[in-house]
Amino acid sequence: MARFILLLSFFLVALAVGVSNADSSAEDYWRSVLPNSPMPSAIRDLIYPSKAAVPSGHEDGESYATAYGFFLEESLQPGTTMTLHFKRTISGASFLPRQVADSIPFSSSMLPDILSRLSVSPSSEMASSIKKTIAECEAKPLADELKLCATSLESMVDFAKYGLKSSNLRAMSTSIAKAATPKQKYTITGLNKVKASELVACHAQRYVYPVFHCHTTTASAYTVSLSGADGTKIQALAACHKDLAAGVEEAYKKLGLKPGSVPVCHFLPQDDLLWARV
Repeated sequence: MARFILLLSFFLVALAVGVSNADSSAEDYWRSVLPNSPMPSAIRDLIYPSKAAVPSGHEDGESYATAYGFFLEESLQPGTTMTLHFKRTISGASFLPRQVADSIPFSSSMLPDILSRLSVSPSSEMASSIKKTIAECEAKPLADELKLCATSLESMVDFAKYGLKSSNLRAMSTSIAKAATPKQKYTITGLNKVKASELVACHAQRYVYPVFHCHTTTASAYTVSLSGADGTKIQALAACHKDLAAGVEEAYKKLGLKPGSVPVCHFLPQDDLLWARV
């Protein structure tokens, strides 16, 4: 399946180059619209997917509560040890140019046409993932939340600018030097709180090409240095919620806490992004 996704993505990108006569690459685009923001690894790996080994992500339908675990904000301190397993959701696909992404239907009512265009069997696991992703994208946002499912890098950047009411942004993601890491114990060796009262979070979805569920959030965020039992060094992002964003209500139940009583946190996988004003 990963090989199929990679080949399909390359075909669509090649088609886009032929029909759009794009003057600049995705990296040039990034530099032009976000000159003050270093490109995070989550973006770079989707521009140059051949340079990043991309094992499959957590199982379809698996929430953060089961894939990464939730913990209390007070646990975010040097010396704390946690068992974690960082995985990817996107497998071997590269961003589609906006012109191509916008030409492909993205609606539950158009599901048969989508599967046909993308050569996906209706009875396949990927078809189920496509259906689930679109349904989640069409779900109503939470109160006071803005949301969008971005199907291209350009649409993601535009939403982040709109959601944060600024063009001067920075993007952050969990960074791991190794392509794949085992489930193991990690020790927190350092951390810094992200100085931002408002964020845009973009979560990678299971789809044939990169799709991100982006939404505004008032969660607190931290950059956390982790050291694995096997020596792996990770610069991870952690988000701490008091709202009832997806999966958070489940976390309160697992922790035996009243929803919204205290912040509960989780680490973000390598594919996810957080956007903040510079």
